[in-house]
Amino acid sequence: MSGSANRPVGRRAFVLAATAAGTALTVGTAHAAAFGYSDDGSNYVVDTGAQLVFKVSKSTGDLTSLVYRGTEYQGYGGMNSHIESGLGASTVGIKQSGSTILVSVTHGTLKHYYAARSGENNVYLWTDKADTSVSATRYIVRVKKGAFLNDEPDSYTYAPTTIEASDVFRKSDGQTRSKHYSKRRVMDYDYVGWSAGGVGLWIVRSNHEKASGGPFYRSLLRHQSADGGGLYEILHYGQNQTEAQRFGLQGPYVIAFTDGGAPSSALFPGTLTTPWADALGIPGYVPASGRGKVAGVGISGRNTAHPYTVGLANSAAQYWGSARSSDGYFSVPGVLPGTYTLTVFKGELAVYTTSVSVSAGGTTTLNTIALPSSNDPANANAIWRIGDWNGTPGGFKNADLMTYAHPSDARAASWTGNVVIGGGGETAAFPCYLWKDVNSGLLVYFKLTAAQAAAAHTLRIGVTTAYANGRPQVTVNDSWTSAVPSPPTQPNTRSLTNGSYRGNNHTFTYSVPASAWKTDTSQYNVLRIDVVSGSGATGFLSAGTAIDALDLLM
Repeated sequence: MSGSANRPVGRRAFVLAATAAGTALTVGTAHAAAFGYSDDGSNYVVDTGAQLVFKVSKSTGDLTSLVYRGTEYQGYGGMNSHIESGLGASTVGIKQSGSTILVSVTHGTLKHYYAARSGENNVYLWTDKADTSVSATRYIVRVKKGAFLNDEPDSYTYAPTTIEASDVFRKSDGQTRSKHYSKRRVMDYDYVGWSAGGVGLWIVRSNHEKASGGPFYRSLLRHQSADGGGLYEILHYGQNQTEAQRFGLQGPYVIAFTDGGAPSSALFPGTLTTPWADALGIPGYVPASGRGKVAGVGISGRNTAHPYTVGLANSAAQYWGSARSSDGYFSVPGVLPGTYTLTVFKGELAVYTTSVSVSAGGTTTLNTIALPSSNDPANANAIWRIGDWNGTPGGFKNADLMTYAHPSDARAASWTGNVVIGGGGETAAFPCYLWKDVNSGLLVYFKLTAAQAAAAHTLRIGVTTAYANGRPQVTVNDSWTSAVPSPPTQPNTRSLTNGSYRGNNHTFTYSVPASAWKTDTSQYNVLRIDVVSGSGATGFLSAGTAIDALDLLM
């Protein structure tokens, strides 16, 4: 049984049938039913003319049925598929234009759309959120019990013991499960879903231009429970969020059925074109002709050991693209007109920003971006360094596990333990997260030469996020203690326990006087790192922070 992936190999062949209105994707053998819709009194019943028939409630706009090859896949716990947990009373309409059927749903200021194309086993969706009258923005496909079973990290079917809030669970073997544990950043996946018994059910995500959090954001993707499963398209999610919510039309995203293989790459964000949707009259819809592109000749001054990403963002939209490893060339297409902040990320660490303007139908071409050496903290000469300045806790102890497990997971190495500089393996021995109530007071041992001990030095600690205003205060040789630093702006929700280290990268600097060092070069200096905060609870919900890197400069 397969889960989500980016571009898996071995994908089944798909037939691409060009039509006058666009491109139709036909999966499998179409049955004899004609493309069209009917009204059963409570629902609009849409037959795609392929192997998929779905129903939309005329009163709520919920998706009440998903029948593929004669089997019902919709529903668990007596619930439908819908925006949020269901919008309630809504105005629902339907129209057919040639080979396309469009269902429109209006609930106050929120509008939602379903579209079907003749001969396709896909449902196309758009959601237009104008304000905060609906608390968040997600669409959840609720899949009935038993249709697909697995034991992925975001599954809690086999994890009956609740250990945090009502959404983190422990199995009998000590492994943890939660719907939050997706592993993937938004830039790492095109679709999520399941495959079993010759049937694949997927959500192909949108380009997330009206979402928030940028390319490295993590949120709910799917889950399995005793009652069934859920597939999510998250258009705005408040957990560990670094940006304000954006509003406007988002989509299309696609519910796609296949013969068990991955959905067609023609549906992927950045690949999908929907010229057939241009004439549907969806308010806020911007066709390809109304969008522009940003392209860069290259990026110089890169550390080629790291991937680089270029992001565009303003209050209305966000986009991103990968820089080519050979020369840093990048291209970000499909951008709404406007002025954006362009940010170059080394890994997930911002190392350059500028402003760019995009016009409809145009390409904004940038000359080679030269990254100033001083913008990358890794370029500073250091006496010693633990970790890599890349905006992530990658390489630190337990870092990989923490994107899909709770810190209490049985697979986690001990969160305590001190570090000695010079023996190798310092980064792997240093915990990726520090908490006030778990491992505060961690010690780092290191030696200095006589010349080094005779001078003052700057100590830097980079963090990627913090919970409950947790931040590091340092003490050297029990003789000098730094002031308590001010907390930087960070998300105000759980982070370290729900699979995300992504917040606002921040570097704390401490000016350590020469008088703090030991003058005997045979002795170890001792750095103690404490987590301080007046907030937080206990244990792994006490104030904490995620580490990017730390070093002592020359």
